Amino acid sequence: MRVTQGTFSFLPDLTDDEIRAQVQYCLDHDWPISIEWTDDPHPRNYYWEMWGNPMFDVKDAAAVMLELAACRRAHPEVYVRVSGYDRRLGRQTTAISFIVQRPAEEPGFRLVREEGADRQVRYSTIAYATDKPAGQRYAPRT
Repeated sequence: MRVTQGTFSFLPDLTDDEIRAQVQYCLDHDWPISIEWTDDPHPRNYYWEMWGNPMFDVKDAAAVMLELAACRRAHPEVYVRVSGYDRRLGRQTTAISFIVQRPAEEPGFRLVREEGADRQVRYSTIAYATDKPAGQRYAPRT
């Protein structure tokens, strides 16, 4: 199971050079960058933990890559994403968002079917990752 969220989610994982190129593209378009992480990538879990503050005044991708490296060192077995925000319309609008790190094993989701009154059927997804408490969802890489 591979979590597919964000701009490049159906492509192979981006290399650091490709990430740097995308970050520089965002900066060239005056899109502030944010680095976020989570161990619960459920599709409705849109608000991930922020790594530091959004980088509003950064003009060089190297500064973002340093922060990304620090986030990866601090959280080696979680999902990390980079987002660029287009603020031209006077509000925070995500222009681009892509996953730059994944855990070694992605547990995936299970589909739950509920039958209700009048033959109504509801489906929901539950992440296998949430079977364990936060901080213990992914084993460290060996």
